[in-house]
Amino acid sequence: MRSFKILLVIVSCVWLHADFAVKSDAADSTSSKPNIVFLFADDQCTYSVGCYGNKDVITPNMDELARDGVVFDRHYNTTAICMASRSNVFTGMYEYKTGCNFTHGDMHADVWKLSYPVLLRKAGYLTAFAGKFGIVVQGKGLCEDDFDFWGGGPGQTNYATAKNQSMQKYAKEYPHSTLSYGAFGRDVIRQSVQQGKPFCLSISFKAPHKPATPDPRFDDVYKGKQFTKPANFGRQYGEHLSPQSKAGRQYPRFTEWNYDTDYDGEMAKYHQQVHGVDVAVGMIRDELKAQGIEDNTVVIYTSDNGYICGSHGYGSKVLPMEESSRVPLMIYDPRSPASGKQIRCGQLTGNIDFAPTILELAGLPIPPNMDGDSLVELIHSPDAGGHDQMSFINVYGPLPTHSLSCLTKRYKYTYWWYGDDKMEPVEELFDLENDPLELTNLATSPGSAPILDDMRKRYDVELEKWKKEAVDYNDYQRYGILFDRNIPPENKERNSQE
Repeated sequence: MRSFKILLVIVSCVWLHADFAVKSDAADSTSSKPNIVFLFADDQCTYSVGCYGNKDVITPNMDELARDGVVFDRHYNTTAICMASRSNVFTGMYEYKTGCNFTHGDMHADVWKLSYPVLLRKAGYLTAFAGKFGIVVQGKGLCEDDFDFWGGGPGQTNYATAKNQSMQKYAKEYPHSTLSYGAFGRDVIRQSVQQGKPFCLSISFKAPHKPATPDPRFDDVYKGKQFTKPANFGRQYGEHLSPQSKAGRQYPRFTEWNYDTDYDGEMAKYHQQVHGVDVAVGMIRDELKAQGIEDNTVVIYTSDNGYICGSHGYGSKVLPMEESSRVPLMIYDPRSPASGKQIRCGQLTGNIDFAPTILELAGLPIPPNMDGDSLVELIHSPDAGGHDQMSFINVYGPLPTHSLSCLTKRYKYTYWWYGDDKMEPVEELFDLENDPLELTNLATSPGSAPILDDMRKRYDVELEKWKKEAVDYNDYQRYGILFDRNIPPENKERNSQE
């Protein structure tokens, strides 16, 4: 809406006016500010990490990070596809406020201006980015000029290091891009220490995004391995899910990607790619130790979305089911009293929380436009804080798959609004505490009526935020009507935006 654009302009002016003062303060306090390392996988589900309970996988560095720090068990991406998710992370805002996703449009410069990399650099931090940038900012492109160290690339980037222009110097030693990002991270750490400034290193790995291209140096890690299938694997466990969710590419990819006929082979490639990321994590943490700055560096590890590897008979991501929306998150702050105590956090958190978290770690104020909450309190006291409820959004792909969900610590409610001559609007309600595999839809259970009524009201609250705060460009306004439970289907648009 126009009011939100005006708010962004006002907030931007306040930050620009305060820029000189922030830089002056930074010059006197950089020595006490922590370094921040933000590591971001692509399409990594919780099932791929040992610390989330899978005994079939080998992720020693991720598991060590989990033991050293805090593991978050209820962490979600508020949009489970890379472009929108990365926008959420950079800005701390829901997709309808970033205005940025595939088939919708690029990020506007006034939105990017309040992203965490821009704000940290103004405050005296050295900023570095490598990997899949994932977005385009109008008038700025990939924003290389907003970083002190650049190893990023457009689009999906490439698994062949030599084909990533900004990373070519690493190609001889690390021909596969995953470890090249570990080498980039080491260089940034060394050079930042030489300059005597705090740094924020952000790395977005391409792995384990398809097409599956594991680093051949790790071919022996899972050779001949048989993997245990999730208890909700297969089409028989998806019959209760909405027909709308079966209208996108996620449903046929169960068979197209051979999960039904070659599960072990597909998962061996997937987990091998994750293992490569794990080695890169070890490279970066080893360099922090070698430079003597480990005790003043916060390390955050997560993924842009999860991945449905055959659960419920689906593949890929995007949809609100747990395998695609919930992701790993481990945060290690060596200054925290919780460090080393192998603590897990069960509070509800989301990718909109990263920008506020990084800003608070750096000692900076959090702009009022951000929807997320800082996780710093949870790092120190994992039972405190977290969200009471959050949105999960999909407005990508075929129109029937577009939907809005409301998440609480225990429940997930989705309103599948689309209806035509083949399907009617339906609701899904899952008790994630007692049914983490989402095998029973409580929306059709008479005994769950009070819970359903409560979740509908919570959903309506999230939709009202959308109506009031959505940008007035890139086709976000109309979803205030499409997702409204109280508007009859026949009064809603039918035109697809595929």
